[in-house]
Amino acid sequence: MSPSGGVTRNTLRQQIADALRDEVLAGRLPPGREFTVKQIAEQYGVSATPVREALFDLSAQGLLVSDQHRGFQVREFTVADYRAMAEARVLVVEGLFRNPEGVAVRPEGLVSIRRRAAEAVRAAKGGDLDVLIGYDLRFWRELGQFVLNPYIADFLTRLRVQAWVFAVHRLRRDGMDEDVLWFGHEELVEAISRNDHDQVHAAMHSYYAHALAWADRLEARAGEGDAPGPSDSSDAAGASEAAEAGTAPEAAAAPEAAAAPEAPGPCA
Repeated sequence: MSPSGGVTRNTLRQQIADALRDEVLAGRLPPGREFTVKQIAEQYGVSATPVREALFDLSAQGLLVSDQHRGFQVREFTVADYRAMAEARVLVVEGLFRNPEGVAVRPEGLVSIRRRAAEAVRAAKGGDLDVLIGYDLRFWRELGQFVLNPYIADFLTRLRVQAWVFAVHRLRRDGMDEDVLWFGHEELVEAISRNDHDQVHAAMHSYYAHALAWADRLEARAGEGDAPGPSDSSDAAGASEAAEAGTAPEAAAAPEAAAAPEAPGPCA
């Protein structure tokens, strides 16, 4: 695809960034996967400039690692990284709802958030990880619209995406169950709608406990030596096939149910 008409370079840059983020979240670009600007430009049929800009944007968001000589690599988050993400989210969200000046809840905005929560619960129970990721990211992003400080809202969204990047390969490998998934999103929305700080605190600590319990199990499996890494051969083969097939940036926008860049999510 080449930019034309009303499509500016910045729009193309965003389309490419969104498409690649979706590829990472879908597991088609596994952690550790390396690629160059030239490879991505050829895959999408665009010039190198918007691709380079998109890749640097994703690097700034913590999803890619750049190397002057080797190009770019999908970041491999560790269990320790994941623990830190969960802790940071809990601390920030709890702090926000203790400070009434930092959040402005709009009742009309809760309607769609409740719908995201219900649909994500349905996806989780049905074992549809792709749909779950899409609704979960939308859920947290829309909640973030109540946060008056845009830097905090952006930080929380980035943390959630990074947590899914950590989780997606492990969930595909191990499966999803109630020990991994957190089903408290609907309770969290209702607590926020009532301005019930105690219940917000309880919901976030439930999320944190699930996250830590999953991290403990992952570390125990790794210690036993029976847990393959997220970038195992089957993931790499799938990513290679996807790269050969190619996907145009404009085709990466999924229907609402599967849209990724957020309600029960993995403890992610």
